[in-house]
Amino acid sequence: MASLSEETIGELLARRARSNPGDVYCTFRGERISLGMLDRRVNQVATLLKSQGLRKGDRVGVMLPSHPDHLYLIFALARLGMVRVPINAHLLGAPLAHLLGELAPQAIVADGAYRVALEELASDLPQVIWRNGIDGEFDRFAACYEDDAAPAVKTDEIIALSPSSGTTGAPKGVLKSDRHLRAGPMAILRLTEAGPGDVFLFWEALHHGSGVAVAIAALMGGFQLAMLERFSASGFWDDVRRHRATHIHYLGSVLPMLLKQPERPNDREHGVRIAWGGGCPADVWHAFAGRFGVSMREGYGLSELITFVTANIDGTPGSIGKPLSYYEISLLADDGSPVAPGAKGEIAIRALDPRLGFLGYFRNPQADAAARRGDLFLSGDLAHRDANGHLFYAGRKKDMLRRRGINIAAWDVESVFAQHDAVAEVALVGVPSELGEDELKLFVRLREGASIAPLELIRWCSGKLPYFQVPRYVEFIDAFPKTPTQRIQKKELSRSVTGVWDADAAGFRAVRH
Repeated sequence: MASLSEETIGELLARRARSNPGDVYCTFRGERISLGMLDRRVNQVATLLKSQGLRKGDRVGVMLPSHPDHLYLIFALARLGMVRVPINAHLLGAPLAHLLGELAPQAIVADGAYRVALEELASDLPQVIWRNGIDGEFDRFAACYEDDAAPAVKTDEIIALSPSSGTTGAPKGVLKSDRHLRAGPMAILRLTEAGPGDVFLFWEALHHGSGVAVAIAALMGGFQLAMLERFSASGFWDDVRRHRATHIHYLGSVLPMLLKQPERPNDREHGVRIAWGGGCPADVWHAFAGRFGVSMREGYGLSELITFVTANIDGTPGSIGKPLSYYEISLLADDGSPVAPGAKGEIAIRALDPRLGFLGYFRNPQADAAARRGDLFLSGDLAHRDANGHLFYAGRKKDMLRRRGINIAAWDVESVFAQHDAVAEVALVGVPSELGEDELKLFVRLREGASIAPLELIRWCSGKLPYFQVPRYVEFIDAFPKTPTQRIQKKELSRSVTGVWDADAAGFRAVRH
């Protein structure tokens, strides 16, 4: 992969705007935003931020919807060297208070739609610059002069605190430098082979690193963004056709959600060449590529490093690929020793350039130390490697359950249930057992219009799973709590079994094969 230049994000935008001011960077609700217009609006937002008393190094929370204003603010903060603190717009109450307490922004730019959630925090709230309201100070940026000061950011200065995904615990603020935020887009360009003339359907939440990386990659690679307000499974392919997208991005449960939409005669009538992202097992890979006629590109990345640290370019179904040239990957046992060939081990990553390694957690030295083993970053994710060096994701290390003396990877069980036609999404958790260790509780979200009895679902899986992996409890759920990457937040799922369907009470016994 190409080496990174020393040109910062702010310098990159200024250069592209000078050389190609009329090129379309992004479309949104019919508006065509050129590179020149993007640069002008970013500079106006920079003036507004300065007028609010903010300076280089200040932490600024961002709680905005998917809208070009969000993009202008992201680039303005990077240009000024202010530290962006992204805030999931769906947070409220204790999780929102925790994030603000941990990352301590000195100011927040927030949409008026989130006023109630923020003002409920009362004394814990810093200065708020409101957008879209009676006192919408942010909306006034369009009347500001352009800030003409040169970008003052150095490549390895921290300009963002990216919340970790928080699927099993409270999120932590990951330190991100300008260099880090440009390396992720370079990985996207390597994986997608995108360039001028290409169009990315841009549905990603901008409070997550993947959305920001795509926005920066468009500047680097010269492709165009077709920005949507939100992801819609039912309207996805209509959006693809309307915007003439050539690339689509997937995360978490996105592909299964699209596959479980009713088949249409025009499923292959589109211009998409490549579907790229993370979290696509082999069965979904085959089904999606076969139905929609696209090439699949899979990678693996994490909040603590960059968007992708591996890439599957050669098309091995289900594989997350091999390490990009920035990194080396080892698979380790619990004692830190390498696992045997073909065995599962924790993904441990060494950055060949320390400036692209794990830079640490904000004000959290304990978590910082726990994530390191020498110059390795311990991901908490499991994988195995085949004889050709291809890596295959195998779930979260902390998502291992122990039942009747046997270790069980939740991912192994979930991947089987996800294949049932009636099932949209599933999540397996451990619940207390009278025998100690865990009993297995399965949460199931059914496809729209589908129905199935718990006993029927358990009988279906019993021929596909060993007896000790067959869940005892089944609870149907209307919607799962999600991270911005569409990963289910298991920590928010109830461990109570009161009133929950129980295989033992129903007289079901899994057969030992």
